[in-house]
Amino acid sequence: MPDMAEAWEVLTLRGLAATDERAETFTGTLVIHRVGHPEPVESVGVQIRRSALAELHETLGRVLARSTGLKRK
Repeated sequence: MPDMAEAWEVLTLRGLAATDERAETFTGTLVIHRVGHPEPVESVGVQIRRSALAELHETLGRVLARSTGLKRK
């Protein structure tokens, strides 16, 4: 695990979009902040492949399902 000086907190992913519904790559802005530092937030332009989004969707779904903070309807 990196020390606190190297750790980044992901705040959000903004404007994730593609040119059409069949696109394999999506673009957006990753908004991050260095943990424990008073420095301003960083915004980084990113490109994400559809396969990576699908993997994140599955992984985050499992994490949230195990989370005590999530209430199922």
